[in-house]
Amino acid sequence: MSLFDSTPPGEARAARAPDRNRPLAERMRPERLEDYIGQEHILGPGKPLRRQIERDELSSIILWGPPGTGKTTLARIIAGASHCQFIPFSAVLAGIKEIKAVMADAERLRRLGSRTILFIDEIHRFNKAQQDAFLPYVERGDIILIGATTENPSFEVISALLSRSRVYALRSLTVPEIVALLERSLPLLSLRASAELLEQIAIYANGDARQAYNTLEAAAAASPDGVLGADAVQDAINRKTLLYDKGGEEHYNLISALHKSVRSSDVDAALYWLSRMLEAGEDRLYIARRLIRMAIEDISLADPRALEQAVAAMQAVHFLGIPEGDLALAQAAIYLSASPKSDAAYQAMNAIRADVEQTIAEPVPMNLRNAVTRLMKDFGYGQGYQHAHQFEDAVVDMECLPPSLAGRRYYRPTDRGLEKRIGERLEEIRRLKEKK
Repeated sequence: MSLFDSTPPGEARAARAPDRNRPLAERMRPERLEDYIGQEHILGPGKPLRRQIERDELSSIILWGPPGTGKTTLARIIAGASHCQFIPFSAVLAGIKEIKAVMADAERLRRLGSRTILFIDEIHRFNKAQQDAFLPYVERGDIILIGATTENPSFEVISALLSRSRVYALRSLTVPEIVALLERSLPLLSLRASAELLEQIAIYANGDARQAYNTLEAAAAASPDGVLGADAVQDAINRKTLLYDKGGEEHYNLISALHKSVRSSDVDAALYWLSRMLEAGEDRLYIARRLIRMAIEDISLADPRALEQAVAAMQAVHFLGIPEGDLALAQAAIYLSASPKSDAAYQAMNAIRADVEQTIAEPVPMNLRNAVTRLMKDFGYGQGYQHAHQFEDAVVDMECLPPSLAGRRYYRPTDRGLEKRIGERLEEIRRLKEKK
């Protein structure tokens, strides 16, 4: 028995009687490209993917985007427009055995002159060996692969498969786009709704059409008179679910946004991104560790108290927990954002690291060594050492770097915050050394 349903997706749905028990999101799937809302950056007139679909010249593609942006729907529309055999394939349920069975059937159909679109939902869940299994069939043209993923393909899809596919990034739907989708579904629910309530649902959905449909369906069930009620919408919304994956790309995107906002001294943006992470359930100690890093890397000695504030916030979070500790994180983010910025120490360490890697590891100069035995003293350990406290101003002209690096200046303080005073003190030390 073939693993393929030879009926195109559009015809299969048309032949099936409407099922009120099916989720609204499934019943509202458009079957034509003209009815598809959103993703104009790849599907607008003249765009590459639209031209491929209209000319029936599709190659293997990866659809990358957040949940509820229409990846599965777009794959089905493509299959219907191209008159290809279509098989949906779940990376959650399938293994190598299932892959090989599907590929054998696809190869047989190709020899009979029929093309096959294999749609793999959540392709990032396939391991390397499973993804490798598709390669020969993609190369020979046995299948047109359409993969869908919410994760960055650069990290989750093997390079060999990526090089044979075109990646299209789908964007979260806008509020007007989701409102338009909801308006279309009202007749199906025999429901009337105000524009304000539909907009409220769209904002709650956070760019996810499926979430919007589910919310509307739940609210409609609580509106028996056929008019969508505000209380029903509030009960259905309950609490916004933020797109966030502690181990995925969005985790790193948000912490990057927080770090760059602090570095840019944008206190409002820093608090916004911090709140996004807190609401999504991020580990508070992870945030505290990153704030400590910001204090060291971006503020440093321009305001040494920044590190004290960050460490204190970490201790407060550990001591108080949630939600009281969250205010300590917010306080630290405000302090760091408002602090004068300097990466002079960071740049100094980078320069030193480069010299350590690119120059020979010279022995420690004799004047800096401790002569803990008579033999070591006889060999010259400690010879020429100048004890700073025995000199005026506690400043000596002794060179402490290896001979090949003598005179190098790594730390170049800025003129911001306390670092300006540090720079002035270093210049004073250099003048005193010259007098010596």
